[in-house]
Amino acid sequence: MIYFDHNATTPLHPAARAAWLEVQDRFPANPSSPHRLASRAEHALEEARAQLAQILGCEPSCVVLTSGATESANLVLHHFSRVLEKDRNILVSTIEHPAILSPAAHYFGSQLRLAPTTSGGMIDVDWFEAAFQDQRPALVALMAANNETGVLQPWRRILETCQNVGVPLIVDATQWVGKLPSGDLGKADYVIGSAHKFGGPKGVGFLKCPSAVSSLQPLLLGGPQENGRRGGTENVAGVVSMVAALRQHTSTLADPNVLTEKIATRSKFCTELVQALPGATILGGSNPVLWNTVSVLMPEVPCQARWVVKLDRAGFAVSTGSACSSGQEKPSSVLTAMGLGAQSSRILRFSSGWETPASDWDLLLAALKQVYQDLSQS
Repeated sequence: MIYFDHNATTPLHPAARAAWLEVQDRFPANPSSPHRLASRAEHALEEARAQLAQILGCEPSCVVLTSGATESANLVLHHFSRVLEKDRNILVSTIEHPAILSPAAHYFGSQLRLAPTTSGGMIDVDWFEAAFQDQRPALVALMAANNETGVLQPWRRILETCQNVGVPLIVDATQWVGKLPSGDLGKADYVIGSAHKFGGPKGVGFLKCPSAVSSLQPLLLGGPQENGRRGGTENVAGVVSMVAALRQHTSTLADPNVLTEKIATRSKFCTELVQALPGATILGGSNPVLWNTVSVLMPEVPCQARWVVKLDRAGFAVSTGSACSSGQEKPSSVLTAMGLGAQSSRILRFSSGWETPASDWDLLLAALKQVYQDLSQS
């Protein structure tokens, strides 16, 4: 099976697997215990925290280790629900992941404002900046790269706008980290990440917050871990494993030729796909997009839902652009915001990893041609 669903989860990187096994053998103790074995575990944890902070461009004290992006999002939004004045509104884009949208709606209700998105899948920057003049928000949340379309969001520009008026910004970098250079992310007030999106283990992630926010209101109570910001025994092996994977990708990104080749591979695939399948449209338009992600509005054929099934039988694991595939009746909020809700059953997402060779994209294209022919004749 050729795997093209890395945006959902990326297989464990060999470096991450080796690091996890080593920590399990060498540092089995609870890092909060008083003995030497615990001290060694704590040292390994703090060393990994420092390495992660270096990659993000922030101080180690800014990093809160969590179980993943969903917990990180809930933690920071829970925090602001406790410290903001009740009549202050927050601004969130309509293309955010449910990990942001759901807790934002839960904690802020009518105080939640949604920033619209262009048909190309990018936040409407003009609307956003006008909204600041109309009614300055107390908090803003914007993802760095969209998980469904791969479109890169102008988070640096939004960060500058927010910093000019003292409004904190949450950047959901779940799809950015491990795929693009992350050194500038530390400039944002809050940054969310998840290990399994870049080859680390599932159940590990982080929240970068200002170091001065030692009073971050914890979501999980029951212990003084993470300087009182997140209760619960730290997952030392998971954290070290996460950082091991990220270090590998950071090293890869140091060679600009590698990223150039990946971008060229994606561009070639998109061009040939549109030529081969009349009516196919690549989502995102001319906007900058993640090198690993191709989201496509497929041609109209009988039985649209059979695309994924037939590709699976052909040996390719891909994702649908419709939330219907996960048992929901409505299309995703991203596709709805882009005006594609009614066409969601025709959308497929292909997402690769660093180890995916260009030849796999060629094989995927050949399979798509064959499936299109089969469906057109059915």
